[in-house]
Amino acid sequence: MTETSRLWPCAIQGLIAAGGLLLWFVVTQSGEVSPLFLPAPDAVVNAWVALVRSDEFWPAVGVTLTTIAAAYILAAVAGLLTGWLITRSPLLTRAFEPLVSGIFAIPITLFFPLFILLFGIGQESKLAYGAVYGFFPVALNTIAGFAHVDRRLVDAARCMGLSRFGLFRHVLLPAASPVIFTGLRVGFFICFASVLGGEAIASAAGIGHNIALSAELFEPARMYAWIVCVVAAALVLTALVSTIERRFRDS
Repeated sequence: MTETSRLWPCAIQGLIAAGGLLLWFVVTQSGEVSPLFLPAPDAVVNAWVALVRSDEFWPAVGVTLTTIAAAYILAAVAGLLTGWLITRSPLLTRAFEPLVSGIFAIPITLFFPLFILLFGIGQESKLAYGAVYGFFPVALNTIAGFAHVDRRLVDAARCMGLSRFGLFRHVLLPAASPVIFTGLRVGFFICFASVLGGEAIASAAGIGHNIALSAELFEPARMYAWIVCVVAAALVLTALVSTIERRFRDS
């Protein structure tokens, strides 16, 4: 891939971001939209600067990022292990893959009050909620990845005398890894969104809690400042996950 082809996507993304900011500025300056619903960009910037300098910013960020990380680790480990164990038997694959898919089709948000009932309004309920929600795409993609490896490759590896570990390391894992990485990436984004959503619905701390609190107190500039933090964190974490995935695929 040439340097020019790498820069084009960044240039397009930059133009979209600049266009969005310009549209935001024009709309707020026209007076057609109340500042209560959409404050001016400079008001949001000032609120963001004041927020970063306050004593509540970094503790809230720490709580949210810690919860997301813990939820994702639980979801990834449980999803990978479950998917791998299910694909050890064609019978288990045929029995459990439709079951896991059917459960994932149910909006887990409907059960969020149950998480609150079991774990309270602290971060434990958001951790459990994010881990359960993120588990399903990881498990489903792991099942899909391992279950659909070309059997001719497996048979050829066995004929050459590969051990079980060698078969896993040199045949199954490389063939299934693209699908598995997709599940890990989707699971991460689901964990990120579900933890923040759970904090906004019912929580005593975290970024989502502060967004909901700012809305309840009619502080739109402060609310958008917190949202800017979420967008920035999402962009950074997305770039980090993509970099890790690319390095694993290239190794």
